[in-house]
Amino acid sequence: MRFSSRRSFLKQSILSCSSIPLLTQCSCLRAADPSPTASEENAECCEKKGCKMRFGLVTYLWGQDWDLPTVITNCEKSGILGVELRVDHKHDVKPSMTPEQRKEVRKRFKDTPVIFVGMGTNEQYDNPDPAKVAQAIENTKAFVKLSYDCGGSGVKVKPNQFHPNVPKEKTLEQIGKSLNIVGKYAADFKQQIRLEVHGTCAPLPYIKQIMDVADHPNVTVCWNSNDEDLQGEGLEKNFAMVSKRFGDTAHVRELNIGKYPYQKLMDLFVGIDYKGWILLEARTAPKDPVAAMIEQKQVFDKMVADAQSRIS
Repeated sequence: MRFSSRRSFLKQSILSCSSIPLLTQCSCLRAADPSPTASEENAECCEKKGCKMRFGLVTYLWGQDWDLPTVITNCEKSGILGVELRVDHKHDVKPSMTPEQRKEVRKRFKDTPVIFVGMGTNEQYDNPDPAKVAQAIENTKAFVKLSYDCGGSGVKVKPNQFHPNVPKEKTLEQIGKSLNIVGKYAADFKQQIRLEVHGTCAPLPYIKQIMDVADHPNVTVCWNSNDEDLQGEGLEKNFAMVSKRFGDTAHVRELNIGKYPYQKLMDLFVGIDYKGWILLEARTAPKDPVAAMIEQKQVFDKMVADAQSRIS
């Protein structure tokens, strides 16, 4: 089997089995083994809730200075086989790319087991100036087309903040209406709009208000693991408030650093049988980022396995 063909086969195995925790002995790499034992193990694994959840990377700080080949290589080395590319970083995937350059990005991912999850943008729709909102909508459309051309599946956007002398309800409604516009456009390209829980709009009751207006099914919520998640009636209530609108991505920080209750969060994702990407948006500056990525993947796998042992 040629190397590129083997990689394509491996990618398909990963897509079908997703990020099955290594510690549960359901490794996706064994999907290629046709023996009855391997088949039985995969069948057992895929009956567990959360079995199709996958662990990926946001090139926020870890990866901001890597060109695209390095991003892909480091993801392969770490076993983190999905990536959301942040804009304005060294990998330089941007709307100004030519059709040929976009084809090259698509080919780079196609020839590896690493999946291009989509673009992580800073486009937001809160500004009181209608011209700036219109520009943000047009910018988002350009990123939708870019993600489509490069083989991604969606675009992350932000709500994002409130403004003096503007009623909050007006801002939330404006954001929701803008999301409907970009959501409808993106649907034609089979791209998902992923609203990151971000900014002064981050409290989940605000996000729910936005999503009540943004009722296009292609507009989704990207959980962002903020301190605001613990406010009000707590994590479980806030999670349930928006979980029916989750898209294919959620963001976490380092899973073993800080006080955020990540094990409880994994319990909740497993409990709803989430099938999307849990993307690491790391904030630290490790000396060896690949080793740190490997560690985070191991922590994720164990947390999912622990959640499955209690819930499945």
